[in-house]
Amino acid sequence: MQVFKFGGASVKNADGVVNLGRIVAAHSDSKLLIVVSAMGKTTNLLEQLVQRYVNGTGSVADLLEETRLYHDTITRQLFPDINHPVHNEVANRFVEIEWILEEPPMDPYDYLYDQIVAVGELVSTTIVNHYLNAIGLKSHWIDARDYVLTDNTHREGRVDWKVTAARIQERIPRLLESKLLVTQGFIGSTSENFTTTLGREGSDYSAAIFAACLNAESLTIWKDVPGVLNADPKWFDQTELIPELSYLDAIELTYYGATVIHPKTIKPLQNKNIPLLVKSFVDTDNGGTQIKSTNESLPVPSFIFKVNQVLVSILPRDFSFIVEDNLSDIFSRFHAHKIKVNMMHNSAVNFSVSIDDTGNNVATLLTDLQARYDVRHQNGLELITIRHYNQQTIDRVLVEKEIIMELKDSYTCQLLVRKL
Repeated sequence: MQVFKFGGASVKNADGVVNLGRIVAAHSDSKLLIVVSAMGKTTNLLEQLVQRYVNGTGSVADLLEETRLYHDTITRQLFPDINHPVHNEVANRFVEIEWILEEPPMDPYDYLYDQIVAVGELVSTTIVNHYLNAIGLKSHWIDARDYVLTDNTHREGRVDWKVTAARIQERIPRLLESKLLVTQGFIGSTSENFTTTLGREGSDYSAAIFAACLNAESLTIWKDVPGVLNADPKWFDQTELIPELSYLDAIELTYYGATVIHPKTIKPLQNKNIPLLVKSFVDTDNGGTQIKSTNESLPVPSFIFKVNQVLVSILPRDFSFIVEDNLSDIFSRFHAHKIKVNMMHNSAVNFSVSIDDTGNNVATLLTDLQARYDVRHQNGLELITIRHYNQQTIDRVLVEKEIIMELKDSYTCQLLVRKL
């Protein structure tokens, strides 16, 4: 059997859903489990809704109505018959959000986030499942929350692999015998049946979970790019398709911030030696990129850009050393504020890191650190990572830029820079 994953861009409108149907129909002779993200920018809209609801700023009703109308337009184009059951099912999904909004926000932000934002995936898969059945493909909708068990870490749920694998292996193979399956990316549930999410853009990870637990032949992620490129087209006019990648190179690229694949996706597949294909849903005949077990090294230098970086420098106020006495405390504070480190460097008494400027939690982290340390920070920086670099590639990215911090090893160069 195979697992297909379709992201939000692939189902952003009715034409996208029709195209998904064509791709699935072309593979109807295989047992298929299809993982689908929320449509278009739905997750962004629902995140804004949560922020307004919790902070009491702006109209949540307007955002909810905008989200509802967006999906209603797609549904009506695919199903002109207003009596088709899909219309009521989609409407009822949004009622789940309305029930939450009727009460003042009493629960923690991250918990509320998961309960509301997860509706995007529930709606998209409801529409896709009905459409596949409408075009003659025998499809069955399953709720990922019945299979993917996580702990209680909302917005970054940690998967209980033992229970998750047991659930998937017990129930899904039997269902696949007679129909293809449609389920959600990004979401899971706790042992108390509260909805959790697996981290932003976590649908790739969801697909890898199902593929690993089912010992799938392959996982294919359908994207709006021809495969894994050596740089983001937003930053480079000329990019190269990488036709084949090792698991190790793919893990390294995602670790350093390459956004084409979610960072947690590769390892479960590597453990089971399951190939990952990254293909274009626009040009389906293109071979794309295959990620698998291979000794071949990355064929071209690859560039990863992360903007809106903050350099945080931390110094002890006493006579202690950073590494010996303080790193554990520092990392625990970063973890408490849910901030991930993109680059780090330490000396005897200084620890400097580059982090994403995510807003309020960075400000609260700095305040927390200042209670014990001397803390300095610089905003508005850019982090450039080059895998398999040489001096020419370094010179290429440093035009009109000043280096603030630089790290190199045999394969990777990281440059934290400021525009001149």
